[in-house]
Amino acid sequence: MTTKEDNILIDEMANPSPAKSLGDPGITPLSPTHIQQNDTDQVPSGMAFVVVVAIDFGTTSSGYAYAFTKEPECIHTMRRWEGGDPGVSNQKTPTTILLTPDRKFHSFGYAARDFYHDLDPSESKHWLYLEKFKMKLHTTANLSINTDLQAANGKRVKALDIFAYALAFFKEQALKELSDQTGGEFDNNDVRWVITVPAIWKMPAKQFMREAAYKSGLVSRDNPEQLVIALEPEAASIYCRKLRLHQMVDLSIQTTQNDFSPTDNVGNTMTQGDRYVVVDCGGGTVDLTVHQIRLPEGHLKELYKASGGPYGSLGIDYEFEKLLCQIFGQDFIDQFKIKRPAAWVDLMIAFESRKRAAAPGRANPLNINLPFSFIDYYKKFRGHSVEHALRKSNVDFVKWSSQGMLRMSPDAMNSLFKPTIDHIIQHLNELFEKPEVSDIKFLFLVGGFAESALLQQAVQNMLEGRSRIIIPHDVGLTILKGAVLFGLDPSIIKVRRSPLTYGVGVLNRFVEGKHPPEKLLVKDGTRWCTDVFDTFIAADQSVALGEMVKRSYTPAKPSQQVIVIHVYCTEKEKVGFISESGVKKCGSLRLDVSGTESAATRREIQTLMQFGDTEIRAMAVDVSTGRTVKASIDFLSH
Repeated sequence: MTTKEDNILIDEMANPSPAKSLGDPGITPLSPTHIQQNDTDQVPSGMAFVVVVAIDFGTTSSGYAYAFTKEPECIHTMRRWEGGDPGVSNQKTPTTILLTPDRKFHSFGYAARDFYHDLDPSESKHWLYLEKFKMKLHTTANLSINTDLQAANGKRVKALDIFAYALAFFKEQALKELSDQTGGEFDNNDVRWVITVPAIWKMPAKQFMREAAYKSGLVSRDNPEQLVIALEPEAASIYCRKLRLHQMVDLSIQTTQNDFSPTDNVGNTMTQGDRYVVVDCGGGTVDLTVHQIRLPEGHLKELYKASGGPYGSLGIDYEFEKLLCQIFGQDFIDQFKIKRPAAWVDLMIAFESRKRAAAPGRANPLNINLPFSFIDYYKKFRGHSVEHALRKSNVDFVKWSSQGMLRMSPDAMNSLFKPTIDHIIQHLNELFEKPEVSDIKFLFLVGGFAESALLQQAVQNMLEGRSRIIIPHDVGLTILKGAVLFGLDPSIIKVRRSPLTYGVGVLNRFVEGKHPPEKLLVKDGTRWCTDVFDTFIAADQSVALGEMVKRSYTPAKPSQQVIVIHVYCTEKEKVGFISESGVKKCGSLRLDVSGTESAATRREIQTLMQFGDTEIRAMAVDVSTGRTVKASIDFLSH
């Protein structure tokens, strides 16, 4: 297969409005009439949605919010949930799901947790309870439709089913609330759905979410543009620039002169070209995004590719678990989790509320309730008491209190936070050293973990007053509200940076001295160089919304019905061959050329790929006939 050297990037001005071209299979004639949408405009024409509903599917907690397209300023967050936790404010519900012993969906959130908790241990071991399962999509190297998850009782279930059940649950809740609001049966076709994902997620994980949405009946495959995938820190960024000063805490006020009035808008104090960093600290991941504001419309431009890692607040739970293993033995903890899964969940809930009480200047110890079944099971398992284990262990900063609690000194608690916070600070330091990341005016701390005083203090110490640190009041709902705004106008982010280098392997004419001899292939007297990496887009390259990468391909045989082209990716910015280290096959571009046979001797299929959106898209056309060729790009390893 040969490729024509036409690495043309179409002028972004010459593009139809992104909203119209989203998922529009026919390539709209390129007319230079692309009018920039004004921020205050209604949703671009061509959208018949009445309401935008965003689902923030978090690692530890989830929720939804919505806005009617007629009143885009008015964002409604979901109704309160039953059964909250002490010390945790509840607009969101825990990301926990319960299936019956025959694997049917039973409940989600607090309802799932409470029901599971009340089951008799002899029964509960047959039920499938899952929590914090979203991280699996980030950590699985070769994610596929068949990837599975482990429930608390050790049984395995298909991840796709679990994600689909959860989305179906949110669909039902949101439609019920919308029906109550509007006083009639609300039609799902009137909803544009938005699902949030971490910006550092690779394409397979984003595609997995889309597949789960199709499976759940949230949207249908025939109408893909009814679902928008939003990146969490981007959503936060869109919301943060609209904040009024009374809606946030400015951590730097203590150190810098503050000359803003409380009704001022952060956006008003942002001038053309201002740069800011959004640090989204969730339960599973920490995502860092660098944006620059482009006025007058307030469009956003990404200055550096999204970075971060699995450094969310879950890391503190793991440290606590490690501490328990140190005191009571790994063998006991492993057994206890499987044999008494509901009590283990209880213990972690008790830890969660104490975790939220950790603060830099705290002097008094933190007490964590040990469930009775922990104390009881330990005695049976070891033949001696929990108290004895604590005395015998070499962990001196955890004591046993007579009320049946683990008593942790503040230093002990802080040390559980340390590895996770160190990771985040190290990442921020590396980011701030990049030349693209200079003159940062604001740093927005968002996500549930941003409420941690220990994390706030660490970020302050690291920045030493270089940027103003802003924390929105409803920090846990920032992403949700921003995702609604994004769903109302997905074209608000005009320029992104590609996180990876993408391309395909092609044959080029062999050039002596330039190409390595082992890549030489002689075919019909012509000398070709094999495995050449044809770069579509390079890592950290700026790419505008709607900008297309254009390539032409010719079927190897005239009778060929389907062309499948392997797509390769790498973190390296420059790459010569697909065989280099660090380059891996990450997807396939599929062109269905059946039914486009023509008299032309050489058929040319022109493929257009779009990299400037939150998902990568492809479309294609047969040049000789002008007919659309069905094109799809698939990143899930099947």
